[in-house]
Amino acid sequence: MPVTAVYPGTFDPLTNGHSDLVERAAKLFDRLIVGVAGYPSPSKHPAFDLDERVELARHVLKPYSNVEVIPFETLLVEFVEAQGAGVILRGLRAVSDFEYEFQLASMNRQLAPRVETVFLTPAEQYAYISSSLVREVAALRGDVSRFVHPAVQEALLKRYAKR
Repeated sequence: MPVTAVYPGTFDPLTNGHSDLVERAAKLFDRLIVGVAGYPSPSKHPAFDLDERVELARHVLKPYSNVEVIPFETLLVEFVEAQGAGVILRGLRAVSDFEYEFQLASMNRQLAPRVETVFLTPAEQYAYISSSLVREVAALRGDVSRFVHPAVQEALLKRYAKR
């Protein structure tokens, strides 16, 4: 039976750490949906709107034939179930991520008991990269080329050139 997983996030922007997880997860699951959340948390200040984030993710992830990028603005478990997925994929960069991710996984299990959460860690060279750090470096006109795809770097340069 084919297994579909959803890798959710705001992906603002999609980093090489995200791409690394997608590359590895694409080998583990028959279908991988990168769910781009349209409702960033109040603590997040997105650099890109939902359409821009989806477009960038589709461009960067185009090489993976079993990966789809789909925006969503619902409760995650509702999106997962609507896609016919049985797995939520989450990335863990450090031990400090675990407590929050554990809470999310537990809540999602209460809301959708048939959906499992699977955690992957990024390759070591990406473990310290976060979208918020990349945005901060880019906003201060630092070089982010080691952390993101060239298309994302170009989009960040355009975004922060306006400031």
